[in-house]
Amino acid sequence: MDIERYNIYEHLRDFKVPATVLDNIFSTEEDRQVLMEAWNALIQDGYSQDETAKKIAELIFQDLDIDPDHSSDVEK
Repeated sequence: MDIERYNIYEHLRDFKVPATVLDNIFSTEEDRQVLMEAWNALIQDGYSQDETAKKIAELIFQDLDIDPDHSSDVEK
């Protein structure tokens, strides 16, 4: 298992990104690569892992038009 991917996955789960959304992202090579590049760029810019996860989670919610306060309802 790739520890870096697992770490990113778990950080995004901490910010309420639904597992189904993350599974979809991580199952597609192109989507996974975009996510990994964005993650690494933010880390290199000096953001912490939590700050990076928060920013990426916000983008995912915005892109999918999901209300983060109700994201756990999506998984039910």
